[in-house]
Amino acid sequence: MVEIISKRDGSRREDAAMRRLIEQNRATITRLADHISGGSYSAGKAAKPKPEAKGLIIHSVGSARSAIEASTRIRISLNGRVIMVDENSGRQLHHIGDLKRRDGNDVFVLATKANHYFSPVDEDIAAALADLDGGRLEADYGEEQLAADIGNRLGMN
Repeated sequence: MVEIISKRDGSRREDAAMRRLIEQNRATITRLADHISGGSYSAGKAAKPKPEAKGLIIHSVGSARSAIEASTRIRISLNGRVIMVDENSGRQLHHIGDLKRRDGNDVFVLATKANHYFSPVDEDIAAALADLDGGRLEADYGEEQLAADIGNRLGMN
């Protein structure tokens, strides 16, 4: 003999009967839960008052800054990143490129798609600095001279 069991739509008879029993005795169940929990069951179900803004101090950090014009300069960090920074706030404005070690020499690599950078510099910056890309730093042409050249070509000095 084979019994075919299939899932019916809706709840089972036992589940429906249990739900009816709970709903019919809701008041008694709530009274018992309050007695056992010391009243915290009903207190947890009660509507909580909405917070009021009276007496609160709200600081908006973004709007507190003054609109001072950026004083830009080229900086080469200790890890070889060549960046344009705002001297007033210390924030990085653009990542220009990197100094990388190739064949024992430090080489300036411009941040372009051709050099496999995810966030390349703007096209006008790339055009102004294209001939510096791949240039070696030597004893007579160091990081300070490179930063000054980049600043001059971008019209910062």
